[in-house]
Amino acid sequence: MQTAIREYLNEVTCRREEVEVFLDTKKPNWAKFDPELGYTLRDNIMKDGVDGSRTIGSFQKSGERRMINYADRPCRINTYGDSFTHCDQVSDGETWQECLAAHLGEPIRNFGIGGYGVYQAYRRMLREEEGPLAAQYVILNIWGVDDHLRSIDASRWLRVAEWLRTKPGHLYMFSGNPWVHVRLDLNTGRLVEEENSFNTPESLYKLTDPEFVYEHFRNDLVVKLLVAERNGATADLEELDALAKSLNVKTDLSSPEATAATARAVHLQYALRTGTYIVEKAQAFARGKNKKLMILLSYDSGTVMRACHGLPRPDQILVDFLKEKNILFFDALTEHVNDFKAFNLSPHEYVDRYYIGHYKPQGNHFFAFAIKDALVNWLEPKPIAYRQGSETILLWPNG
Repeated sequence: MQTAIREYLNEVTCRREEVEVFLDTKKPNWAKFDPELGYTLRDNIMKDGVDGSRTIGSFQKSGERRMINYADRPCRINTYGDSFTHCDQVSDGETWQECLAAHLGEPIRNFGIGGYGVYQAYRRMLREEEGPLAAQYVILNIWGVDDHLRSIDASRWLRVAEWLRTKPGHLYMFSGNPWVHVRLDLNTGRLVEEENSFNTPESLYKLTDPEFVYEHFRNDLVVKLLVAERNGATADLEELDALAKSLNVKTDLSSPEATAATARAVHLQYALRTGTYIVEKAQAFARGKNKKLMILLSYDSGTVMRACHGLPRPDQILVDFLKEKNILFFDALTEHVNDFKAFNLSPHEYVDRYYIGHYKPQGNHFFAFAIKDALVNWLEPKPIAYRQGSETILLWPNG
C-alpha cells in the first residue's frame, strides 16, 4: 500500500508557485493565510455569477462579509459555515443573510468561509464568539456530507488538489492548506481535536517537498482511505476491516471494486460520526455562554435532485442525532422536496431554478424564506417586522 500512497501524495504535493502566490499579499488571491484555520477570505471579484456576471465579495475589517441591510443597527445573529453560508457566486447584497435582514428589519452577520468543514466553522465560531462581535443567537450551517469530510481532513488540499488545479486561475484560488481538524479515538469512540501543524507561512513550503509530504502524511488515516477508494487492490484489508467493524459499516472485501466501495462507506461514516460530536460541542459551548444555537442543513444540487427522485438522504445519521438530542435544526432538503412538488418540472429542471453550483440569488432568496419562520419563532424579542406595536417607525427600539 505504501507504494500507492507515495504515488498519490506525489500527485497532490503542492507546487512551489502555488504556495508563493498564496502567500503574496500583492497577488489577487481569493484567500489569505490563517495560522489556525488555514485561510480566511479577502475582497474579491469573481466571474462566477448568474448569466455570466461577476460577483463582488467584500469583508469588514473585523472579518465578516460586508453587511448592507440595517448594518447600522445592533446585530444579534451570527452565522458560521462554508461557502453556502458565505454565499459564493453572488454579490454582497444577494446572500440569504441579506435577504432575511431586509425582511426582518435587523442585520445578520456572515462569517462563512468557502471550503470550511463543520469543525473549522465551529472553531471560527469559538474565535468570534469570544470577541467584540459575539451575538446571542448563533447559527451553524452544515452543507451536505462534504462538510463532515472536511472536518477530518488534516489538509483538504490532499483530497481536492486534482480538482482545484482544473479550475481557471487556480493559483489565485489556492486553499485547503493544513488547518485544525478532528479524528476519532476508536477505542473510546470520542473526538480528538488536532491543531494545525503548519501554522506559519514559512512552514507551508515544506508541503512542496514530495519526500517530506510522504513522510508526514503516509500514515494519515484519511490518506489511506482516499488511496483505497481510488484502487481497492492497494488497501490494507485488515486495517480497513477493523475500522469498518468499529463503525458498524458492512464490509465487502471480495474484489478491488467492493473494497473501494467499502472504503468510501467507512470514510463517510467516520466523518458523519465526527459531525455529531462537533455539533454536540457547539451546543455545549452555546449553553455555557448563554447563547442560542440553531443548526441549518443545506445541500448541493445533486443531493436535492436525488431527494426529489425519492432516494434516501446521505446524512440520516446526523438528522437522527439532532432529533435524539433535541437540538434545534432546520432541514432544507425536506423543504426543497416539498417545494419541488409544487412544480411540473423534472428534478434537474427544478434545481436549475436555484443553483449555478452554489445558490443563485434566487436560491438564496428561497433559502432565506424557507428558514424565515423558524428564525422568527426562535428570536425573542421578535424582529421588528413581526413585533406587535411596531406600526410606526417612531416605535423603532433603541432609536
